Amino acid sequence: MYLRTFFDEKLAQYSYMIGCQRTGEALVIDPARDVRPYLETAKKEGFHLAAAETHIHADFVSGARQLAEKHDVKLYLSDEGDQDWKYGYLDGLNVELVTDGSMIHVGNVELRVMHTPGHTPESISFVLTDRGGGSEVPMGIFTGDFVFVGDIGRPDLLEKAAGAVGTAETGAKSMFKSLQKFKELPEFVTVWPGHGAGSACGKSLGAVPQSTVGYELRNNWALKEEKEETFVKELLNEQPEAPTYFAVMKKVNKEGPNVLTGEELEKVESVDEVRALATNGQTTIVDTRSAQDFADGHIDGAINLPFNKAFTNWSGWVLNYERDLLLIAEDDQKEEIVKALHSIGIDRIKAYAGPELLSQWDDLEGYSFVTTEELKDVYDKDDVYVVDIRKENEWNAGHIPGANHHMLGYLEDQAKDIPEDKTVVVHCQSGTRSAIGTSLLQSLGFKDILNYSGGFAAWEKEGDKIEK
Repeated sequence: MYLRTFFDEKLAQYSYMIGCQRTGEALVIDPARDVRPYLETAKKEGFHLAAAETHIHADFVSGARQLAEKHDVKLYLSDEGDQDWKYGYLDGLNVELVTDGSMIHVGNVELRVMHTPGHTPESISFVLTDRGGGSEVPMGIFTGDFVFVGDIGRPDLLEKAAGAVGTAETGAKSMFKSLQKFKELPEFVTVWPGHGAGSACGKSLGAVPQSTVGYELRNNWALKEEKEETFVKELLNEQPEAPTYFAVMKKVNKEGPNVLTGEELEKVESVDEVRALATNGQTTIVDTRSAQDFADGHIDGAINLPFNKAFTNWSGWVLNYERDLLLIAEDDQKEEIVKALHSIGIDRIKAYAGPELLSQWDDLEGYSFVTTEELKDVYDKDDVYVVDIRKENEWNAGHIPGANHHMLGYLEDQAKDIPEDKTVVVHCQSGTRSAIGTSLLQSLGFKDILNYSGGFAAWEKEGDKIEK
C-alpha cells in the first residue's frame, strides 16, 4: 500500500493519496484546487488516479472538478444529506455517488464509507483496510472535518457564515450521534484528519498531523463527553468567528468551481496602465509587500495583504469576490500568490505589477507606526480612537483600556462606527493583522491613522493597564 500526505500550510489543510502498487491505482482524498502535486506524484509512481471527497468544503476550493474535467479522473462523492447537499456539476463526468456502507476499492486497498454528519449533513469518512497486505482489520480512517487531533468539526459554520438559522444546534446533535460510531472503531486505528492547527473549522485543532482512535478517546474533550445536552452546549460555546468567505466556498464547491486554464498572469509594466486600473472603480489593488514597505509608500486605495502564512485566510475575509484584482508582487512570488488566491476561489486576478514600478509613482500614500510608550501617552485622549481588530476571545481575555473592538473580518462593515475626526490607532496581537487593518481603513478614507505594530502583546509586556 502507498500513502502520501499533502499539506497546505496557509489553509492548514491535509489531502491524501492512497495507492496500490500491485494494480497501479491511486485515490486522492479531499484534493486541493492546485492538482499538480497529485498528477506529478501519480506520474512518478505509475498510478492511475481517482479522487474522493469527505464533504462539500467551505474553507477552500476543491480540486475534484479540475481533476475530473481536465484529467478524466473518476470521482467518488457523497450522496448523503437532502437535496440542498447534492453536487450540481456532475453531468457528463465519471462519478460514483456513495452512501453509508459503500465500498471503494483502490486496487487491493478497501475504503468503507461511514456517514458522519455534524459538520455538514453530507459529511462522510473513509475507513481504510489494506486487504492487499493481508489485513482483516482497518488501519485508519480519513475523517475530513469530522474528528481532528484534539477537537472535532464545528457545526455552526452554515448558521454564522451563511445565515442558515437553526442548523448549528441540529448539526451539533448529529455530531454527537456520529461520534458514537467513531467510538466503536478499534483503538489502534489511525486518524487522518482534514485539517490541523490554524484552521477555522474547529476551536482548538492540534498541530500533530495524525492520531489514533484510542488517543482521541482519552484526550479529545468531545469524545469524553457522554451527555448529549452538555456536549451540544460545549461544542457551540466560544466557536471562533466564521470567515465570511466560507459561504462563498460552500456555494462554489456545490455548483462547481471554474476549471483553471493555467494561463500566465500578465505583468503590467507601465505606471499609466496601473493608474488606469487603480482609478477605474472596478479594481482592487492588493499590495503583497511587507507592512514596513507598504507604510513607506503605496498606491492610494491599495489594501496591504503581506504574503505570509496568514495571507490566504485574510484575503478571503477582506477582499470583494465581485471585483477585479491587480497585485503588487515580486516576480518570484507571483505564482504562489495566485495559487493561494485561487485556493479560496478568488479568480478575478487581472494582472500584476512589480514593486519597482512604485518608484515611478509621484503621489504615493503612507502611514506611521506608534510605539508602546507613544501610545501610553495618548490612548486615553478624547481625540484618539484605538481600534482593536483581534478576535472576540482575544478581546475578552484582555484589552487596552478604552479601546474599541472591531474584529478585522468585520472592519469594513463597521467602519461607519469609527469617528472620522479623531486619530485612529489600529492594533492586533503582534502586528500581522494590524498591517491589513490599517491599510483597509486607509483605503476607506481614514487618513489620520497609525499602526501600533507591537500590538497587545507589547502592551501587556510594557504597558500598565488592562481591561477585561
